[in-house]
Amino acid sequence: MWAVFLVLFLPLFALPLLVLLGASFATHWSGVLPSGPTAANFRTATRGEALQALGTSLVTAATASLLALTAGTWAALAGAALRGRYRRLLDALFVLPLAVPSVVVGLSVLVAYSQPPLLLNGTRWIVIVAHTVLVTAFAHQSVSAALTRLDPSYEQAAASLGARPSYVLLRVRLPLLLPSLTAAAGLCFALSMGELSATMMLYPPDWTPLPVLVHAATDRGALFTGSAVAVVLMAATLLVLSAVSRVRTRASYR
Repeated sequence: MWAVFLVLFLPLFALPLLVLLGASFATHWSGVLPSGPTAANFRTATRGEALQALGTSLVTAATASLLALTAGTWAALAGAALRGRYRRLLDALFVLPLAVPSVVVGLSVLVAYSQPPLLLNGTRWIVIVAHTVLVTAFAHQSVSAALTRLDPSYEQAAASLGARPSYVLLRVRLPLLLPSLTAAAGLCFALSMGELSATMMLYPPDWTPLPVLVHAATDRGALFTGSAVAVVLMAATLLVLSAVSRVRTRASYR
């Protein structure tokens, strides 16, 4: 079992990441592996345009995750009260962005919000809207799955004691869903941080997320700088996911 795991994991997952990390500290690549150790690539990747792009990615991902979690949770709670084909229809509507390429989602958002009354083209909000559309399906599916596993006896006990539906929702149902909500938020954040296809069609010059900068650096031949920027992107995402994981662990103990 472990041998199969290592055979699959090392060449498919670990090796590309290790090579990327090595390239981020390199100045040239004339052999099998990058060489010429230097920290200059990270100085470029953590200041100026790259630092601004990192902030843009963090704000975009955090905002899109919050909006997606709100919309996805609301839809999952509403769908739990539906039966039959209406529930399947609601699920299909939220899963639809996953059934088409993200570049199609980007184009549809661009067409939809390039004319009044909602003229978002050329603003940061069109990027945030596209990211929200792309990640809401994951929030919806995660919360929907958690709802099916939720023990209804807690809600029934609160209702039998005279609690209003709003009180049951806010003080019983949502706290029980908190571990799933934090997991969904982390997944949405990670997906938004790495989104490129739709972003390339929509981003304005003053709102450039970090994946676009990685693509631009490698496209003009700056492989080592692009690798360093990619490592910064990966590290920032992992730090946020680690914090979300700690919140989820505390929520599970509660």
